[in-house]
Amino acid sequence: MDTPHDMMLTPYVEKTPNSDEYGALTTTETQPNKRRKKKSIVWEHFTIETVSAGCRRAYCKQCKQSFAYSTGSKVAGTSHLKRHIAKGICAALLRNQDKSQLTPSTPASKGSDLPKRRYRSPNTSYLMFDQDRCCHEFTRMVIMHDYQPHMVENSGFVSFVQNIQPRFNVKDFNHFQGDCIGTYLSEKQNVIKFIEGVPGRICLSLDMWTSSKTVAYAVITGHFVDSDWKLHRRILSVVMEPYPDSDTALSHAVSECLSDWNLEGKLFSLTFNHPATESALGNLRPLLAIKNSLILNGQFLVNNCIARTLSSIAKDVLAVGSDIVRKIRDCVKNVKLSESNEAKFLELKEQLQVPTERSLCLDDLMEWNTTYLMLIAALELKEVFSCLDNSDPDFKEVPTREDWRQVETLCSCLKVLFDAASILSTINNPTVITFFHEVWRIHLELARALTSEDPFTCSLTQMMQEKINKYWKDCGLILAAAVVMDPRFKMKLVEFSFNKLYGEEAPAYIKIVDDGIHELFHEYVTLPLPLTPTYADEGNAGSNIKSEGPQSGSLLSDNGLTDFDVYIMETSSQQMKSELDQYLAESLLPRVQDFDLLGWWKQNKMKYPTLSTMARDILSIPVCTLPPESIFDMEIKEMDPYRSSLRPATVEAIICTRDWIQCGFAEVSDSLVKMEC
Repeated sequence: MDTPHDMMLTPYVEKTPNSDEYGALTTTETQPNKRRKKKSIVWEHFTIETVSAGCRRAYCKQCKQSFAYSTGSKVAGTSHLKRHIAKGICAALLRNQDKSQLTPSTPASKGSDLPKRRYRSPNTSYLMFDQDRCCHEFTRMVIMHDYQPHMVENSGFVSFVQNIQPRFNVKDFNHFQGDCIGTYLSEKQNVIKFIEGVPGRICLSLDMWTSSKTVAYAVITGHFVDSDWKLHRRILSVVMEPYPDSDTALSHAVSECLSDWNLEGKLFSLTFNHPATESALGNLRPLLAIKNSLILNGQFLVNNCIARTLSSIAKDVLAVGSDIVRKIRDCVKNVKLSESNEAKFLELKEQLQVPTERSLCLDDLMEWNTTYLMLIAALELKEVFSCLDNSDPDFKEVPTREDWRQVETLCSCLKVLFDAASILSTINNPTVITFFHEVWRIHLELARALTSEDPFTCSLTQMMQEKINKYWKDCGLILAAAVVMDPRFKMKLVEFSFNKLYGEEAPAYIKIVDDGIHELFHEYVTLPLPLTPTYADEGNAGSNIKSEGPQSGSLLSDNGLTDFDVYIMETSSQQMKSELDQYLAESLLPRVQDFDLLGWWKQNKMKYPTLSTMARDILSIPVCTLPPESIFDMEIKEMDPYRSSLRPATVEAIICTRDWIQCGFAEVSDSLVKMEC
C-alpha cells in the first residue's frame, strides 16, 4: 500500500497519468473542484529512480549525473535541478541539445501524440552559449579598441567574466596570441581578395615608428582605387627593423611587403615619412626594378610626406627662435598657473579693451601647432603683458619691443606652414592636387619675405626656402601631374603657377612637366598592363555579333577597299591626336567645389581608356603618411613599450587587423548614409 509520500511522488514517475494541453497532471479520480498541479519543466530532462528503501534520486537524462531528491519524508526541491540545466552546467546537454527542446513553443507535428505547448522557458537562451564564437568576438573587441592583450590574465577581468557567464573559458595570454594571429589571417584573406580585384597599380606609404628598444617598425599602407573608382587605404604590413638607420632598412621593409602581398609588378609609388638618404635609395631602386617596371625611370617612385616636411621646417624655425619662445612660454606660465594672476590678467584685458578673442594657452612640446597658437595669442595680448609688468612686482623677464618684433616674424613664418598643414588635419583624403596649390603658395610667401630688410626675417625665410625647394624638386612632377589629371585645371594651372613662381624661366619648367606627362602616357600605351575582367568584357562586347552574307570583297571586309586605307594615310595632313592631346585640347570644366574627380574619370573611361588608367594611378598617390591626429607631431611616432614587448607577429596582427576592422565599419557606415540619403 502506498504511503502518502509515495502518492505525492507518483506524478513524477515515468508512468505518469495523462496531462492536459497546459502540462498539468490529472488522474481519473481527480475531483473537479481540486486545483490542478503543473508539471515542472525540469522533468523533461530528469527521471526519478529509487536507490534504496526510502531514498530516491533525480538522474539527468543527458549526463546521467544524479541529484538528491527524497530521503524518507524529506523532499528536495527542483531549484538545484533547474540550475543544472538552465545555467549551462550540463556539458552533455550542450553537445546533444535538440532544437525542438530549445523551442517548446513550436507546435507539434501533425499526427503526433505530444501535446502542444504554449509556454517557453525563460532560461532556454542560456543553452545557446558558444565558446568559439565568444572567443572570436572577444578577440575582435580587444583588437578593435586597442586593449592590452594581457588583460585576459588579470584576476579582476577573469572574475568579472565568470560572474557574467560561468561557462566562458578565459584563455591565457599565449592562447590569446594564437587567436589574434588566427583572426589576422582570416581578415587578411578578405583583404587579399579585395586587392586582387584592383584594376590599377598600388601606391605604398611607409611610416617608420621608433621604440624604446632601439628597434623600429615600418608601418606600410597601401593606397589604391578600386573597380568602382573609390579610393581606399589599408595597412598591409608592420615590419620590425632591428637596424633602422642602416641603408638596407627601407629596401628590406618594402621587399617584405611586396613579397607577402604578391604586389611585384603592381607598385606605382612610395611615400616615406622622412626623406630617404641617397645610399638608401641606391639600394631600393635596383631591388624594385627587378620585378617592377619603374615608371618614368623612377621619377614617380619616391615621394616625401608633406606633413613631415612641414613639421621639419617648423621645428627648424622654432629652434632659431628658441630663446624668445622660452621667454614667451614663461610669461604665459606666470599667468596660467596662478588663479590670481589670471584674474588680474583678464581684468587688465577688459580695461584695455584688447580686440581679440584668443585666450592664453601653454604649448605641448610634441606638437608645433600648439607653440604657434601660444605665440600668436601672446602677440595679440602683448599690451596686457606690458601693463601686467607695471602692476605685478613678481612678473619678471618681460619681453622687450625687439622680442615682440621677433615673435611677429616667427608667427608670420609659422602661419604659412600652419595653414597648409591644417588642410591635412581637416580634409578627409586630401588629394595631391590640393598640395600643388599649397606648396606653390608657400613658395610665393617665402619669395615675398626674402625682400625684407630685416636680417632675422631673411635668415629664417632662406632656411625655409631651401627645404621647400628640396621637397619641390623631389615631388613637384608628381604634384603637377595630378593637377593635369583634373579636367578643371589641366596644364593651365601649371602654366599660371609657374609663370608666377619662375617668371622668365617659367617656360623651361612648364616644358619639363609637359614632356613628363607625355612620356608617362607613352609608357602606359606601350606597357603590357593587365586587362581586368571589366575592360575585357567591354572590349569584347561586339565579338559575338554574327555577320551576314559573304565577306569576300564586301565593303567592310579586310580586302574590300584596300586602296581606301592607303588613300586616307596619304591625304591626312596630320596623325590622329592621342587621348592625352585630345583631353588637353578640350575646354576646362567649371570649378565646382564638390567635384568628384574619380567619378568623372569613371564616366569617361570609355572615351579615354588608356589615359583613365594613368589617371587612376596618379590620383591614388598619397601626399601624407600620417593620420590627422599626428599631422603636427614634432617627432617620429614611437611604438609604446607594451607593444614593443610583444612578438613582432603579434604586433603586426593587432595593428593590421584593427585597421581592417575599422575600414570595414567605415565602409558599412558610408553605405548606410547613402541609403538614407
